[in-house]
Amino acid sequence: MKTYSKQQFIKDLIAGVIVAIIALPLSIALALASGVEPACGVYTAIAAGFVVSFLGGSRVQIAGPTAAFASIVAGIVATQGMDGLVLATIMAGIMLILMGIFKLGSLIKFIPHTITVGFTAGIAVTILIGQIKDFLGLTYAAGVKPVETIEKIEANIAAMSTFSWQALLVGAVCLAILIIYPKFEKRVPPSLIAVIVGALMVKFIPGLDEGVFTIGELYTIPTGLPSLNIGSLDFSFEKISELLPDAFTIAILAAIESLLSCVVADSMVNSKHNSNAELVAQGAGNIVSVLFGGIPATGAIARTAANAKNGGRTPVAGMVHAVVLVLVLLFLMPYAELIPMPTIAAILFMVAYNMSEWKKFVHIVKTAPKSDILVMVITFALTIIFDLVIAIEVGMILAVLLFIKRMSEETDVKGWKYVEDENDKDSIDLKTVPENVRVYEISGPLFFGAADKILEINFKDYTKCLILRMRAVPAIDSTALNSLEQLHKKCKEKGITLVLSHVNQQPMNAMKKSGFFDAVGRNHFCNHIDDALKVASKIK
Repeated sequence: MKTYSKQQFIKDLIAGVIVAIIALPLSIALALASGVEPACGVYTAIAAGFVVSFLGGSRVQIAGPTAAFASIVAGIVATQGMDGLVLATIMAGIMLILMGIFKLGSLIKFIPHTITVGFTAGIAVTILIGQIKDFLGLTYAAGVKPVETIEKIEANIAAMSTFSWQALLVGAVCLAILIIYPKFEKRVPPSLIAVIVGALMVKFIPGLDEGVFTIGELYTIPTGLPSLNIGSLDFSFEKISELLPDAFTIAILAAIESLLSCVVADSMVNSKHNSNAELVAQGAGNIVSVLFGGIPATGAIARTAANAKNGGRTPVAGMVHAVVLVLVLLFLMPYAELIPMPTIAAILFMVAYNMSEWKKFVHIVKTAPKSDILVMVITFALTIIFDLVIAIEVGMILAVLLFIKRMSEETDVKGWKYVEDENDKDSIDLKTVPENVRVYEISGPLFFGAADKILEINFKDYTKCLILRMRAVPAIDSTALNSLEQLHKKCKEKGITLVLSHVNQQPMNAMKKSGFFDAVGRNHFCNHIDDALKVASKIK
């Protein structure tokens, strides 16, 4: 606050208002996808949004309900009720706070990139399948309340005779708006336009209201602020033991999603987050959220990015976003009753599409080592068929076993010794390095547990060339390749040339297969450090 200015407050204020406009329809949609009342999503965005911004380890993180939690929350609510969800989330919040206090934030890096891509894509598929009912206007038979994804597929097929063309028309128009509108106008959120158009269609086009349910027809929209209520919670040992797996799932997913969002935010605002402080904030935010009628929350990558792009640079923007949503809750929530359910489904279709990162999924399938592809595909399938806990557990076990196998094979075949000799004639200390050149030597295998070290590489303002010396790197996996690609992108943005020296066979094959070799350029791969320094000396 010592350097906070009026100009920055204005920027934070504008960013906070814009993010609130984006968050409103998304919060309602994600609440419905989670099997709870629409207002619960707004309560979450307010409570968790304010607390996480106030206490968090990132300057621009925006917290609230996210798609990653939708299927998990829906499952807990269906089996344990809202009281079970509240208790599980409080337990998860305590876990997150303890993780932060004991400085376990850095342990998240040991979850491989392939597992996060796999379960994220799996969650996207479950959300998409869960919204087919409302998009097509299907009506389930009495007593049919599917929870699992496979059950929803079966229920949708059985209810296909109840299809409503009116619902499909409204949903299709709103989906078209969400796809086409951003190509022409980026200032107003497309989800807000879709909500307005969908409501107007049902209200004023004759005949549409007969086959389309609105939020108000299915749910009660409360006005005013929620009250604190913990009187009915069961804190018995038996109940806590029963909910422990659900609490663990919420805690792990909140940690992963939030810290991933922080990493994205860091690259956008040239900052560095405090992972342990962020975990404490997420824990506190989740506890406050459910105590005031909300659901589990985490850092929202899309809303965080929108905050950064619109000038938000301090936690004030996130707190403004929460205050604006309070005003909406007090004065505008009755209008949410008019939103058609197919419009909500269309918004969630786009949420699922954007979070699926299918291009990254396909890229890994085409370019990554077979063991990484296997881990990702199995994690993806288990997320859809069973749940996230089983998917992450099996994925992690597979990743560890396959990595150990890969490393043992590499060591046996190569038999290299990666300890540098004190009398090494190629020691960098004996070389002449130009002032505008930085040289980093990487030693040991580059895999998911060490990939973050690549992103710690920094530059001086006058740096024009970065040399990575990789003679002691026997192997690399797709997570480390992803970090190298991020480093290369960062270099390009700063006008710095990336040069690699003495890349061994397995890393070279992986780089060629992934396209990284062509992106950097054949001329920037050198066999020896002397050649790399010669290339660097010509860069001005």
